[in-house]
Amino acid sequence: MAARKKERHYTGHAGWLRAAVLGANDGLVSTASLVLGVAAAHGTHTNILVAGVAGLVAGAMAMAAGEYVSVHSQADIEKADLKRERAEHRADVEGEHVELTGIYVARGLDPALARQVADQLMAFDALGAHARDELGISESLRARPIQAAFVSAASFSVGAAAPLIVTALVPLTELMILVYVTSLLFLALLGAAAARVGGADIALGAFRVTFWGVLAMAATAGVGALFGTIL
Repeated sequence: MAARKKERHYTGHAGWLRAAVLGANDGLVSTASLVLGVAAAHGTHTNILVAGVAGLVAGAMAMAAGEYVSVHSQADIEKADLKRERAEHRADVEGEHVELTGIYVARGLDPALARQVADQLMAFDALGAHARDELGISESLRARPIQAAFVSAASFSVGAAAPLIVTALVPLTELMILVYVTSLLFLALLGAAAARVGGADIALGAFRVTFWGVLAMAATAGVGALFGTIL
């Protein structure tokens, strides 16, 4: 018998890709916006760098904590559903057969075949069959809080490092325009890369990320300029 070909699907990237893109995008936009805001308020080069580094550290920790709590809540829900499903199997295994059969009938199998499929899948892994087909929980999409927190913090730091490196290397007189332009370039590359990995339209992915980055940086620079004038 020929070996089964293992296919790779884009949904397998969903968990870590979401956390990585969100973290890198947030790190880049928030740090670039912070740098531009302080620069527009006539801060010194040192003030701008300190604000940017503080934003990187605070943002990375906030992203890690927020992602961990959010994904852990999802994991808790999954565990609770699986615990209840185990109890239902112990209490009424025949009822669970009927329930799974009904799911397959609703998907297009005829009742006899649906019953046969349900019997075989439950004999192999009853809880796994119900988790996948009744609850929508699969191994590739399971919530992984620690992985999500680490990826978010690391990607935020990578994203935030880009405008900080530019800030550290360029003179104050050219800082705003260079941070703005390079940040937009990095955002476009990030959006395109994420779209490529996720199998989406690359140009649309780049535009979507860049558009919101432009708005965020422009708004923050405007606020910095306003307060810098008033104060």
